Amino acid sequence: MEILKQISEALQKGDDESVFELTRVAIAQNLSPKDILDNGLIAGMNIIGEQFKKHEIFLPEVLLAAKAMYAGMDQLKPLLIKEGIESLGKIVIGTVHGDLHDIGKNLVGIMLKGAGFEVIDLGKDVTAEKFVETAHKENAKVIGMSALLTTTMPVMSKVTELLKEEKLNGKIKTIVGGAPLSEEFAHSIGADAYAYDAAKAVECVKLLMEE
Repeated sequence: MEILKQISEALQKGDDESVFELTRVAIAQNLSPKDILDNGLIAGMNIIGEQFKKHEIFLPEVLLAAKAMYAGMDQLKPLLIKEGIESLGKIVIGTVHGDLHDIGKNLVGIMLKGAGFEVIDLGKDVTAEKFVETAHKENAKVIGMSALLTTTMPVMSKVTELLKEEKLNGKIKTIVGGAPLSEEFAHSIGADAYAYDAAKAVECVKLLMEE
């Protein structure tokens, strides 16, 4: 479908005005909102994700593409809700308590939204209790935590402990990421996955949602 290809290409260029206009045209042509989302916006964002993973593009290009994606999403959202289109699943993300770094976490949020997940972003300086309480209340399947300071990493293990205490550890999966973290650390605190970058985070979350 030519128009969907144009949406994907405009998104990759970070051209939010064109994405807005082309999405409007696609809706007017009676294409299904899900089709526009999957084969236009998400298709474009997937290519951006791959390019970012291979270091062919950098953060500024990803942010421009995300802005373009939102220009299309804003028009599609009411139509998707009306059609009752399900997202791929809900994930709660945030930077842990005591840590105010959020560039990496924000990027993960953008990429997850781009892949079709519903993202509840709690921001930064988030307590273990808040992560668990929100995920439980929102019926989210995954909690994603980020930390840049080694001193704040113990908050992550507090989240996995709380999930065990409340017998939610089978229902709600955890993924952790951030510069000082490692696969070993994630394993040692009982997290379900570790992602070293945003593209890897999307791959891991997809797997965790399927389990």
